[in-house]
Amino acid sequence: MAYTVTKLAKISGVSVRTLHWYDELGLLKPAYHGSNGYRYYEEEQLMTLQQILFFRELGFELKQIHQLLERSDFNKIVALSSHRQVLLKDIERTRKLVKTIDKTIEHLQGSKKLKDSEIYYGFNKEKQAVYEKQLVARFGDIVKPAIVESQKNTKAWSKQEWDISGKEFDEICKDMTNEVKKASKVSSIEVQNIVKRHHQWLSKFWTPTRESYSSHGKFIVESELRKAYEVYHPKLPEFMAKAIQLFAKSELIINEGQ
Repeated sequence: MAYTVTKLAKISGVSVRTLHWYDELGLLKPAYHGSNGYRYYEEEQLMTLQQILFFRELGFELKQIHQLLERSDFNKIVALSSHRQVLLKDIERTRKLVKTIDKTIEHLQGSKKLKDSEIYYGFNKEKQAVYEKQLVARFGDIVKPAIVESQKNTKAWSKQEWDISGKEFDEICKDMTNEVKKASKVSSIEVQNIVKRHHQWLSKFWTPTRESYSSHGKFIVESELRKAYEVYHPKLPEFMAKAIQLFAKSELIINEGQ
């Protein structure tokens, strides 16, 4: 059975615009074009789209997905089995987090005392490890010193320090979202001042140079990290990335030769 791009969009939940984009990237080509010029997709393309969505859900970039799907030894069954293992781990982690929520509610209601060790049950460094792997996959060994620096700088952080950092990030994103809503230019003084705050905030973790900060902007758009920004506004990842590129080029150029 053949599906038009509109029908495929409806059953998959992927927008028509995104399917067109995947076609342009060579990531998901239709089975054929009809005499009317419409794109038509068959089962093979449907299965490929499923793989793309699985990889996207797991935080892979489109470039990485394209490379994986193009490999001669790519096996759909092996890939699905791998996806299954990852999802099972996520399910187990989610169960732990739900258990922590339930215990915390009981604690706050006074019905059951919560041990200090149980407050953070289910929270771990898995997400951070995922981001680090994505960074290395995207930019290579060049980012490893920054990862080590970040781990060293935050190793002794208290919960209060993490809370302060989270609040700073929240304020930065809210202020930048206001600029998005106002349709401000990324070159505006207001936007660039916010980016400067973002750069200062990030500097508490690692030292963002002109090249690494510019790459971080791209990473915001192309990785799972974009979700942290999309919470504030759907267009914030791209807007932030463009603003970072400009800031890095104009303000961090002195650091290039250091």
